[in-house]
Amino acid sequence: MTPKVGSLGHALRYGTRLLPITVTVGLFLVMFVAGSISFDHFFSLQVFLNFLIDNAFLGITAIGMTFVIVSGGIDLSVGSVIALTTMVSAALVEHHGWGPAATIPLVLAMGTALGLLQGFVIHYFNVQPFIATLAGQFLARGLCYLISIDSIAIQSESYKAIALQRIPVGGGSEITINVIILLGMVALGIYLGHYTRFGRTVYAVGGNEQSAVLMGLPVARTKVLVYGWSGFCSAVAGLHAKGLEMDAIACAVVGGTVLTGGMGYVVGTLMGMLVYSVILSLINFQGSLNSWWTKIVIGVLLLVFCLLQKAFGSRQGQRSPPVGGSQGSRSGGAARGAAHSAASGATRSAAAE
Repeated sequence: MTPKVGSLGHALRYGTRLLPITVTVGLFLVMFVAGSISFDHFFSLQVFLNFLIDNAFLGITAIGMTFVIVSGGIDLSVGSVIALTTMVSAALVEHHGWGPAATIPLVLAMGTALGLLQGFVIHYFNVQPFIATLAGQFLARGLCYLISIDSIAIQSESYKAIALQRIPVGGGSEITINVIILLGMVALGIYLGHYTRFGRTVYAVGGNEQSAVLMGLPVARTKVLVYGWSGFCSAVAGLHAKGLEMDAIACAVVGGTVLTGGMGYVVGTLMGMLVYSVILSLINFQGSLNSWWTKIVIGVLLLVFCLLQKAFGSRQGQRSPPVGGSQGSRSGGAARGAAHSAASGATRSAAAE
């Protein structure tokens, strides 16, 4: 029985969209196997779990960054937002006697509010995301220094108990609470991205914003909310890491998120974080290399994946039909898919946004 052309074309497009994740998974497996062969004790469950323990904060931040990039934007403020929310948390706990129950919701709301503010400026004042989030980066960093020019150590017993909590997973291995938070954020990101109207609209906006507007999708609200989500993820990460912006972007891109928007997966971002982790672990096991080699290798991988994205984008553009396909199959497909699933309840007032 001859397969239908439409079904075959859909399968090919779906396979092409999953190709970046497949490459990332293969890269991780190759490096993990190479490390297991080269170094004793590398092949163990605890070493793998340490990838998640040591970089959970990066993975959580990269989840928010994935949504921003899929929408066609960029967020350079995530590292500074993490620093600000952490500094506020430490100051409230140590200098004002606040407890975790009051402090944690406040800093989460603060990170979300900063993200929403940036999204509002980007959409309603038509400011480029690079410029708006760079300004947000300097704003958040400046506010950190207004609070204190020195680091503030949190001595709260409640915080210590949470940080030192170990959860056994069998075989003598264990994880920390931040891994549970990471996995929870991954599940939430998958749900938001693939099973909600908000997530489908994010893909549509990244694929072709003008088409999304014409279809009556809530473009303005979605663009503002996606930066609020990124700010929330940064606040959840809760750790101060200089240069985290570039690491989060690298994890998303290596995981298959296309920098031009419209395509990307939270699971791919998680795999990008694992690739980052295994590179760092290989360098640490090797012993004689400086840790800055991690940045060099990640930078090379980022460049390679950007070139691969460009190459696949060009091939898809050449395959696209000339009528109604000027944006390529990726952009058109994302927008049309969101049209059927998200635009059914849209009104003319949403189009006016």
